[in-house]
Amino acid sequence: MKVETSTLENGLGIVTVPMEGLGSAAVGVWVDVGARHESLALNGVSHMLEHMAFKGTERRSARAIAEEIEAVGGHLNAFTSREQTAYYARVLKDDVELGADILADILTRSTFLPEELERERQVIIQEIGQAQDTPDDLIFDMLQEATYPDQPIGRPILGSADNVARLTRGEIAGYMADHYRAPAMALVAAGAVDHAQICALAEKHFAGLGPRGETLAPAARFVAGDIRDDRDLEQVHLAMAFPGVAYEDPDYFAAQVYATVLGGGMSSRLFQEIREVRGLAYSVFAYAGASVDSGTIGLYAGTSEEDAGALVPVIADEMAKLVKDAGDDEVARAKAQLRAGYLMGLESPSAVIETAGRQWLVHGRVIPTEEVLRDLAAVDTAAVRRFADRVMRTRPAVAALGPHRGIESPAGIAARFG
Repeated sequence: MKVETSTLENGLGIVTVPMEGLGSAAVGVWVDVGARHESLALNGVSHMLEHMAFKGTERRSARAIAEEIEAVGGHLNAFTSREQTAYYARVLKDDVELGADILADILTRSTFLPEELERERQVIIQEIGQAQDTPDDLIFDMLQEATYPDQPIGRPILGSADNVARLTRGEIAGYMADHYRAPAMALVAAGAVDHAQICALAEKHFAGLGPRGETLAPAARFVAGDIRDDRDLEQVHLAMAFPGVAYEDPDYFAAQVYATVLGGGMSSRLFQEIREVRGLAYSVFAYAGASVDSGTIGLYAGTSEEDAGALVPVIADEMAKLVKDAGDDEVARAKAQLRAGYLMGLESPSAVIETAGRQWLVHGRVIPTEEVLRDLAAVDTAAVRRFADRVMRTRPAVAALGPHRGIESPAGIAARFG
């Protein structure tokens, strides 16, 4: 993967990844601010701003934004995470300039018209309601809160309906003015793109952005909390989180391999034991999540009320076994999954700009493919066992949703770990 980078005088990063043989491109703007940078009173503003950016500018109405991009067969999208917000366009080669122009327009000239704001409030409140009605979404907000209680990183990205109902136009515009500054942003493009062209577009559209203000978020502090909601549901949804590692931790790749061995695919320990052998769950998986200063090893399983009591003991047993008997074959299989997934992602311009944008903001560079593959290949079975032991020496945060009475008490769960 060939990567070219530049930086404008004002600090805006520019990253391009030309991809031969493509007639299309993805171009986006990554912003180094997300839900963990919000105060309690402003929780949800990053996501609300993401919505409002598409609702009209000094040059275009909301309808004109949609019509212009779709007139060339392209599309616009955006997402908010706990640490970053991204806006991007997918277009044909000849329409890269239009895509960049629209992105610059919505990020530097949004008007936040009162009538559009009131309409979008209702849309976001409906989105919050939908998330509240979707147990396998809600459980992860509950887990985040149990893992990082009373911290911005532990709050829901969507915010609360009450917050969304009262956020003012001035607060939204002020948040954008404070945080959408050149050194905290990057223009990223991949596919049928030319670096010189993207640099020229960056200079044309973003040179006027000012220096970065204060965007530091409170340091994340892992807490082994326990949150349970006894709802009338068909299934019990159980999620657990153990302390993991941050992006730049030396054990980052060991954590990824460990989580894949534990519950990353159909051949993983949890899938085989919980689903294939015992038939306790349809969905069960593990993952390694990271942030700039923290991380988690997460687990999820959904089961019936009758079988809920068996979940934690089986999970604990499988995690304990990995400390002693993680095998060369399963570690090699997990590494192959991760390697293939990474390389397959490099075939999609949208996936490429997502990876490149995140890396630029987190690491200040785009990590070369050969470096990623080298560090992944260096993880051996001994490293996975060491990481498994590290995880077993900690106590998990727990979230349970549904008829959870069969799940062990917090004290009972804690006794199996740490």
